[in-house]
Amino acid sequence: MTGLDLALWILAALALLFWIAVAADRARWWPSDHALPIDASAARASPSGRDTLVAIPARDEAEMVERCLPSLLAQADDFARLVLVDDRSGDGTGARARHLAAESPAAEKISVVDGEEPPAGWSGKLHALDLALRRGFEGPGGDVLRWVLFTDADILHPPGSVRALRAVADGGAEGCGGGGGRDLVSVMARLSTSTFWEKLLIVPFVYFFQLLYPFRRVSRPGSRCAAAAGGCAMISREMLERIGGLASIRGAVIDDVALARRAADHGGRLWLGLCPGMRSERRYSSLGGIASMVARTAFTQLRRNWALLVLCLAALAVFLVSPPIVLAAAALSGTWGALGVAACAWAVQAATLYPVVRDHGLAGGWAWTLPLASLGYMGMTALSAWRHWRGTGAVWKGRSLGGSAPAAAAGPDAGEG
Repeated sequence: MTGLDLALWILAALALLFWIAVAADRARWWPSDHALPIDASAARASPSGRDTLVAIPARDEAEMVERCLPSLLAQADDFARLVLVDDRSGDGTGARARHLAAESPAAEKISVVDGEEPPAGWSGKLHALDLALRRGFEGPGGDVLRWVLFTDADILHPPGSVRALRAVADGGAEGCGGGGGRDLVSVMARLSTSTFWEKLLIVPFVYFFQLLYPFRRVSRPGSRCAAAAGGCAMISREMLERIGGLASIRGAVIDDVALARRAADHGGRLWLGLCPGMRSERRYSSLGGIASMVARTAFTQLRRNWALLVLCLAALAVFLVSPPIVLAAAALSGTWGALGVAACAWAVQAATLYPVVRDHGLAGGWAWTLPLASLGYMGMTALSAWRHWRGTGAVWKGRSLGGSAPAAAAGPDAGEG
């Protein structure tokens, strides 16, 4: 056996063992049955919403507000107050939101306020949300507010979603990973998969999030695995006060996971699930837009640790990218045993991704593209580290997310609202 043959055998075996371990972990199976219960029973089980505040940060989101805000205004019976913070937009976001609010039958419940320059150490989004909390809690009737729904401006909410979130939070919904109330309930909204780059990269993005933070494990009482999806997260006011408010995570770049971690550390019970009817209206038509979105937080996810970066890139290369490469190399060299093992590794890999692909309404063949997508994610992760090394760091819409000064050299960044 030549050195090349041995290397192919080792790579193929490592990849196969990894994917067998992933496939055997039931907690990491795609949680298609772990969905927000938007139905009549959930609606009857939950309260009327007279104690819920909806908080929305919006920066240059006029188009998203036009599409998505009406979906929440139509559920005005299920919340007491909605505060949208126009975070110093330059595209008329505030004016558009005020117009929609004025046309709503529930106009008296809705406030659109102008954002402020965040103090040193605060990210712009978290400061905008903190301002929404202050306006909501300090306004008329603020003393009765007991729940807060944080949601992004690009999220389209299906009818009944606010009430269903409360049903899960109150422990009145069945099939949600165990009985009892929750302190933080979060939903991963369906991301767009209409363009080629979205089909190739967005589905793996959601898949990787589920691998890192298995929804069933997050939702298990007493679990140390903590995560949330920032596009839609409902948290109790009591838990917010217990963790020290948003000030306790004021500089967090990955603020949703940071919020979940704080809640879990303070004894909070979490629930993280899916909702096919809740979707993000943001579109990524180019590779550059997705690359900017991923690069914004990838190196932060690795704790800005260069050793972890090397390990991450090596793991992506060996476990995710290598199977088809080893298969092709083994075929050329006639190493048929390694070819068979590599083919099995690729097949198991595709099988774990297949439920996610089908859940997003895509053809099953996209499940075989994970190695190519992973190669792209290797580049995006390296780009994230490169930006950090250059000092541009995590930038969104021309502003640093880490609570530091804006990075003027950065171009427009596609991202979440």
